[in-house]
Amino acid sequence: MPRPHTPQPPVLLRAARLLDVDKGEYVTPGELLVEGEHITRVGSGAVPDDAVIVDLGDLTLLPGLMDMEVNLLLGGPDHRSPLIAVQDDPAVRTLRAVANARRTLRAGFTTVRNLGLFLQTNGLLLDVALKKAIDHGWIEGPRVVPAGHAITPTGGHLDPTMFQAFAPHVLPLTVEEGIANGVDEVRKAVRYQIKHGAWVIKVCASNGVMSHTGPAGAQQYSDEELRAIVDEAHRAGRKVAAHCMGEQAVTAALDAGIDCIEHGFLTSGETLDRMVREGTFLVATTSLNDEMDTSHADPALQAKAAEVFPRARATISEAIRRGVRVACGSDAPAIPHGRNAKELIALVKRGMSPLDAIRAATTVSAALIDVDDRGRLDTGLLADVIAVPGDPLSEVAVTGDVRFVMKGGRIHRNDVGGARQP
Repeated sequence: MPRPHTPQPPVLLRAARLLDVDKGEYVTPGELLVEGEHITRVGSGAVPDDAVIVDLGDLTLLPGLMDMEVNLLLGGPDHRSPLIAVQDDPAVRTLRAVANARRTLRAGFTTVRNLGLFLQTNGLLLDVALKKAIDHGWIEGPRVVPAGHAITPTGGHLDPTMFQAFAPHVLPLTVEEGIANGVDEVRKAVRYQIKHGAWVIKVCASNGVMSHTGPAGAQQYSDEELRAIVDEAHRAGRKVAAHCMGEQAVTAALDAGIDCIEHGFLTSGETLDRMVREGTFLVATTSLNDEMDTSHADPALQAKAAEVFPRARATISEAIRRGVRVACGSDAPAIPHGRNAKELIALVKRGMSPLDAIRAATTVSAALIDVDDRGRLDTGLLADVIAVPGDPLSEVAVTGDVRFVMKGGRIHRNDVGGARQP
């Protein structure tokens, strides 16, 4: 359980406007009363005698944003790490995650899904440990929905020894670390993640763009293995997110009952329509098609990316046009941590309205993770609030210029100042 906090006085947030995400309208002026961790009033009213007033001036209040695909244990302020996998032990990874978590929170993202530890940890679930430290208030960071280790076959896209083409027996990995083959092993791998704190299961259903082993999007797990993974997760009340790009693999994932497709770059229109009918979520990660630095990758992988990324952009535009439920996910550090809002900008480039891009990072993401206590600025909800300049309904890029961040009633960033007693 989170560490109890010393009682704080009520906080009244005042800004020029706040966004009603459901109506797509501004409420002016923007005023929220926060008591403890929750919003207790929206709009004008009596100010408690002991309230602290935070005057944010000509800013716009938004719900805290959500990123449904990050890996806080990898990367940093750019795409890369100065260390290679065999130099990067679990302790270093965790310390890096502390910095990445703070950077992500200060960027206005108050909830994230950490989708899969594809690294050697001796069975430790580092994202679960990170979540505990944040929840206890020991470090600053967003609310974390952890997946533990991604479930992947030997040589699969999320087998960490594949990316750098390690020789045999370099960096050996176990079933507990997600390397699982056959129905019995995938069941054990899923059960292990859930036992030790995973709240979502990540599976590698297909190859990827940056995979050495085969063409982008090739199905990697058999239909039987995918069904076993979903069966184990669903019986434990956990959703399954599938790294999945190719048409055959996406179809197999849908047949298995997977809840969310990550990327989906090479999906057909017919299958997108099926996703609409079945209510399957898509985390498009489309900003990486514009922003991902592949210059240091193997030339063959650079060539693959050059061929796939334009097709991927068209696929996501088609998904938006057909009405697929698209949630915001940056795939950071493919997009550097702290620049997560680039995904909202990319979604608008692909055809979303700015309002729908904001919804992708608020209400749609909340639905994906089955929470109804955040994603809006409304009475009784968690006081996860950010403030940005200008008019995000006209220019969504202002979501990348966050000036104020509150999570659960606690202020983590205030570039404006202006706090005073009434």
